[in-house]
Parts: sequence; C-alpha cells; structure tokens
Amino acid sequence: MLNNKLTSAALLACVVTLFSCTKEPLNNLTQEESRIYVTNADTTINFSAFKTYSISDSVVVLDNGQSYKDLQPSDQSYIDAVNKYMQERGYTKVTRSANPDIGIDVNRIYNTSTGYYSYDDYWDYYGGYWDPYYWGYGGYGYYVPTFFGIYQVTEGAMSVDMLDLKNASEKGKIEVIWNGLIRGEGIFNASIAEGSVKALFDQSTYLHSN
Repeated sequence: MLNNKLTSAALLACVVTLFSCTKEPLNNLTQEESRIYVTNADTTINFSAFKTYSISDSVVVLDNGQSYKDLQPSDQSYIDAVNKYMQERGYTKVTRSANPDIGIDVNRIYNTSTGYYSYDDYWDYYGGYWDPYYWGYGGYGYYVPTFFGIYQVTEGAMSVDMLDLKNASEKGKIEVIWNGLIRGEGIFNASIAEGSVKALFDQSTYLHSN
C-alpha cells in the first residue's frame, strides 16, 4: 500500500483563489511558491531494516517517451543532496558491487502536451464591436471562418526512486519502495536542489535506518 504526501505553497494559493478577485493569482507566485513536493512510500516496508544504499552516478532523462543518461550541474546537485540526507538518516553509502540494501535512481523528466485554442466567442460578438456601417456597409453581416492556434507546453520534474535490492532475489523482482517528485518553476537549477530534496525527506520522517 502506498502512502502519498504532497506539500506546496501553491496549495495555499488555490485556497486563496476561492476568496480572491484577482484574475490570475498564480502569476503572483514566486518560483519557490510554485514548487510541489510529492512523496509516495510502501507502508508495508520497515525502512529501518535497510542499512546501506548505492546511488546512480548520473540521471536518466525521460523526455516524451525517449530516455537517455546525462549529468548536468543541477543533476549532480540533486545526487549530492540525496547522499547528504540519506547519510543524515543513518544509511551508509556503498558501491553497487557491495550488494546495497537500497538502490537509488534520480530522474529528470520532461512532458510536452499539445493543445489548441480558438476565438469563437470573440468572433461571435464581433459585429457588436464593429458595426458593418462603420466600414460603409450598413445592413451587411460578417462571415468569419474558423480560426484556431496550436500551442505546446513542456513541464519538467525531478524524481527520486528508492529500490528494494535487499529482498529482490527472494521476491524475484525489484520493487520501488519510495518515490519523491519535485515539480514547479526553476527546479533544474543547482542552487535549489538541496532545499528541494530536503523537502522530500522532511515529508518522510519514517525514512531512517535506526
């Protein structure tokens, strides 16, 4: 069973929206306030039973169905931050060849969605804005073909996955026992990596080896 937690200053903004006359309240958020931190954990797992971990030395980039490995400065900062907070929680880092209890993957995710917009409502009232008489054609109506535009929006996220390697042989599979997801503005910035990872660990008080 997975336990899910989510925190974000943006949630407060959503509540404020219900009582505000501001048309676009989210536009007033800082980059920090726009960030969302989500954690999921297998509630059947006793995390104190795990003592060692190993973490990937690069990130996997998941880009709209394509995947490849990379290591940008911001990626390294996320890896370093995960190392810091894992060790603060009492876990010992070992190499992959040392049979770690936990394997950790860090991922950079891009998701591009496509949509379209139309001006139907605008043209429906066009005659009210500009009477044909203005152009010297009183009594005429307007004919407007369908106009629409296409747009693309790319969203980014960072995720951290913890894998149960200790029990993989017994279970015959590698289970994801914990996941943290970071979304929002400016997350691919090395300077905010530590604070973002800290937010994930702050949500996960059960994550400790002793």
